[in-house]
Amino acid sequence: MKLPFQIDLNDKVVVITGAGGLICSAFAEAMAMCGAKVALLDLNEEAAKKYADEIVAKGYNAKGYKCNVLEKDSCEAARAEILKDFGTCDILINGAGGNNPKATTDDEYFMPEHLNEMKTFFDLDPQGVSFVFNLNFMGTLIPTQVFAMDMMNKKGASIINISSMNAYSPLTKIPAYSGAKSAISNFTQWLAVHFSKVGIRCNGIAPGFFSTKQNEKLLWNEDGTPTARTEKILAGTPMGRFGELEELIGSLLFLTCEEASGFVNGTVIPVDGAFAAYSGV
Repeated sequence: MKLPFQIDLNDKVVVITGAGGLICSAFAEAMAMCGAKVALLDLNEEAAKKYADEIVAKGYNAKGYKCNVLEKDSCEAARAEILKDFGTCDILINGAGGNNPKATTDDEYFMPEHLNEMKTFFDLDPQGVSFVFNLNFMGTLIPTQVFAMDMMNKKGASIINISSMNAYSPLTKIPAYSGAKSAISNFTQWLAVHFSKVGIRCNGIAPGFFSTKQNEKLLWNEDGTPTARTEKILAGTPMGRFGELEELIGSLLFLTCEEASGFVNGTVIPVDGAFAAYSGV
């Protein structure tokens, strides 16, 4: 990875949830390249440790930990291990999240003839909807409860939440995920106010469309051609392409750098190729 610019995170401890995924593992590498000690947390311990080992092999400081962001005890256990290995958290990146087929409709627009023919809004599994909402929202709130305890009145203390384009305008088929990401953006503003007197800034990044393992089946057919959904996405993205993971790093570095963004608090930066700005006409 080539950083767009360098910041100094020496002696800082960065905790990243969802770090077994492509986006947050890239965030972990970027933070490590700036000198931070990086804790990669994920329910998939093997993935977290794999990415951590890759970072260490490049000469940086990182370690993977198993953590269920929906269980406070699990987050507390990870915190205790990180405290022993690296020290207290300075920067928290809440990247855990995702969607689930049980909370997704088959149709974009409901029509009465869809009943009994496909999965409509009326067929959504309430438990599936709860799981998606909790994974994204509670999976941000609980780690913040745990790690922000160590961040108060520390120079450069910062929380970065991962929102989405769904927070600006809900995408079809995924109501739970859209609602949860909207809640993340609102929660980011709430946290910024709540922690403003103890020196913890809270901001967010809202990625536009990036082709990752999580969404590849929605974006690409088995033969590698774009799906109809991909065609709609690109038609609605004025820059006419998907983002590259490296294009998220500049916003991450900016928000974590106290010298660059010390008065930036409660904002969510869209990195979306102008998707949110385009009305379609």
